[in-house]
Amino acid sequence: MRERDHTVSSTHRDMDQNTRDIIMREFRSGSSRLLITTDLVARDIDIQQASVVINYDLPAQPEDYIDRVGRSGRFGRKSVAINFVATENDWMMFGDIQNFYNVNIEELHNNVADYL
Repeated sequence: MRERDHTVSSTHRDMDQNTRDIIMREFRSGSSRLLITTDLVARDIDIQQASVVINYDLPAQPEDYIDRVGRSGRFGRKSVAINFVATENDWMMFGDIQNFYNVNIEELHNNVADYL
């Protein structure tokens, strides 16, 4: 993504807290437009301006899904969560998530902006 001139920040659990704090300040200020983080780090962040959450991997437990997608769309703001569902196990977990929250998660149309 950086090769295509996207401003990207990333964090992971092995980073020291000071480095993580600097990266989060950059993202919150808008100087970085994309934040990539591990599941463990994602639980500890709250970013009001985030409008899109992408789950490359679904969580291991349905209960953890809301920890991820609940990081966006706060205080009445619109947001969208995109889930990559590829394997048979992904589809089973996707069904478990929908059953757990008693929701029907619809397939994404071509234009994400339609949801925001």
